Amino acid sequence: MLDATLRRFVDPPLNRIGAGIARAGVSANAVTIAGFLIGMAALPLLAGGHYLAALLLILVNRIFDGLDGAVARQTRLSDFGGYLDIVFDFIFYSAVAFGFALGDPAHALPALFLVWSFVGTGTTFLAYAILAERYRITTEIRGAKSLYYLGGLTEGTETIVAMALFCLLPEHFPLLALIFGAMCWITTATRVAAAWMTFGRNPPRLPRDDGR
Repeated sequence: MLDATLRRFVDPPLNRIGAGIARAGVSANAVTIAGFLIGMAALPLLAGGHYLAALLLILVNRIFDGLDGAVARQTRLSDFGGYLDIVFDFIFYSAVAFGFALGDPAHALPALFLVWSFVGTGTTFLAYAILAERYRITTEIRGAKSLYYLGGLTEGTETIVAMALFCLLPEHFPLLALIFGAMCWITTATRVAAAWMTFGRNPPRLPRDDGR
């Protein structure tokens, strides 16, 4: 919900840093992989109850998630880079929930609900992107992306805030996970509605070179 608004503040410093990384010869995919590995290192920290240390790695992961796109814009956007970015994002999101479940058995059910909620947001996001590509529907509201970025109540900013709260208030993780999971289901519902409005009620015509 807040991503498009915050881009005007976040993008300029990320683009400056990304330009420096690109000049150093580091690829966007290398940044994506490095960020993913840093984020996954938070898993054993969460399992061991080291929440503040885990939060630091989570935040670094999210910074790298913004930097890979900034580096790509200095060189070239690639389909595989976009693929790698979104795949690693959802693996990482679920890993954070899994880490809380490992750290405290009482957190297992709320963590499972959270992962289930991520399945809803992830599938509706990706399925819409597939159809948007088929019909050549584009948007740059949230910057240039390899995939169509359909927004919602829970986007990147809200996810970062939720994960920070999980780590800062671990004793309240069950409640926070249920609240954020419910917000994810609202996002899922609005994306299904958006898909119906775009592709179901009055679907656009396919481009001519698609055979119709």
